Amino acid sequence: MRASIACAVWQTVSRCLLIGCLVGFAYAPAYASAKDHVVFGITLEPNSLDPTSAAAAAIGEVVHYNVLEGLVKIEENGETSPLLAASWQASADGRSYTFRLRPDVRFHDGQPLDSAAVRFSFERAKASGSGNKSRTKLFDNIERIDTPDPQTVTLTLLHRDPHLLYRLGESPAVILHPASAGQASHTPVGTGPFRFERWDKGHSITLVKWPGYRNAEAVPLQRAVFRFVNSFVEDAELPAEVDVFFNFATRTVLRNRLNERYQVLIGGSSSKALLAMNNRHPPLADLRVRRAINHAIDRAALIHQVLNGRGSAIGSHFSPTESGYLHLADRYPFDPEHSRALLREAGFERGLQLQLSLPPTPYARDGGQIVAQQLSAVGIEVVAKHVSWAEWLAGPFTGDFELTLINHVEPLDYDIYSDPSYYFGYDSAEFRALATAHRDADHPRQRNRLLADIQRKLADDAVNAWLYAPQISTVARKGLEGLWVNYPIYVHDLAALRWR
Repeated sequence: MRASIACAVWQTVSRCLLIGCLVGFAYAPAYASAKDHVVFGITLEPNSLDPTSAAAAAIGEVVHYNVLEGLVKIEENGETSPLLAASWQASADGRSYTFRLRPDVRFHDGQPLDSAAVRFSFERAKASGSGNKSRTKLFDNIERIDTPDPQTVTLTLLHRDPHLLYRLGESPAVILHPASAGQASHTPVGTGPFRFERWDKGHSITLVKWPGYRNAEAVPLQRAVFRFVNSFVEDAELPAEVDVFFNFATRTVLRNRLNERYQVLIGGSSSKALLAMNNRHPPLADLRVRRAINHAIDRAALIHQVLNGRGSAIGSHFSPTESGYLHLADRYPFDPEHSRALLREAGFERGLQLQLSLPPTPYARDGGQIVAQQLSAVGIEVVAKHVSWAEWLAGPFTGDFELTLINHVEPLDYDIYSDPSYYFGYDSAEFRALATAHRDADHPRQRNRLLADIQRKLADDAVNAWLYAPQISTVARKGLEGLWVNYPIYVHDLAALRWR
């Protein structure tokens, strides 16, 4: 049911805009003539290469599906399909899933994939302090893991989870081997079609085709490079060898000096951009202050100025591409006067100062300036603090912040609000009751109603100021086929790429 709903949603989103717009970068003869390499330009360098122990979405962009694989694959249309699991069967009550592994699959170092490796990976993810960002929503719900033979794994859940297969298709659920898991953060060893070759810190990560892959003959590319590119430079300064600029600031990649060598693909994603608020911080612990901040933000202006209009305003922690989405963008209309009145009522007619932590992404740096101006207009002094990605993960993501502008890319991750220790600091027994009721609901109509209640509750409590769901803009050299247009998860499936 979950897969079919997601598939239907993403088939609708797939009617995206494909622009034959062209960007002017120098041609790279070495890569074009060889026809067996691809160079991706990405804006953030990951802080690790182990998606099971670190939270950055950039990790999955590089290694998921390519070096590391999970039991289940999420396709571009949102449907789930077998990956390391050849098949699965669920019990009638939805609390038990039995997976049959593909036979004769090996890791890059020759170790076999078996049920013991799956059990090890999931127990490692479930362990306290694992750093796995799906620990709460996925692994804590696994009551027991049975491995009756090397090719069979049975998961018994504490509570049924209609999204289980989808969660198993995300990067935190990839399978590692006990012999090499300890090195995954810097030298990952997986079962995928590409193996890790090198990481030139500050410059790029290189993957090479693994000849021992189970379907190696169907993988055209021999090498892939993920180049870390400063998206704030002018387009003339962008590296000429890059074939794909993924989700770059439109101000650099989509402007100026058009030519016939590139195309622009524009699609949807599960991303939610938000002005996150620390609900533990005394001024922000006041609901009136959080609502005042929501009313102070002109989302339409933000979308126009930061995304060139390529996004949709949202009012809760759901993207329009996600099943059960409820449009709540009008819950807090842009109303500076009402914002000031709420601040006066809360005792902050003047003198409220808040620090805004901004990670090194175009949407944060550009959007942060606009948000600061809009909050200043209602009497809130914003002090911008630019941080590196590593500083953001060690600071705001641990709860050490007041405001931060961030993009949550994980699909259906509303259950993060059930955890009071999560960096927002939101603690609501009523919300947790709704999330539990949704988890235990049997009927699809009841689940959809509860999803609507979940979204309304978050909006009513103004936990954060949700801003927009961005469209994904990918600038790609013409002739490269197999790229995703829509991104239910942030991943680049290198095995599907080929040069025409």
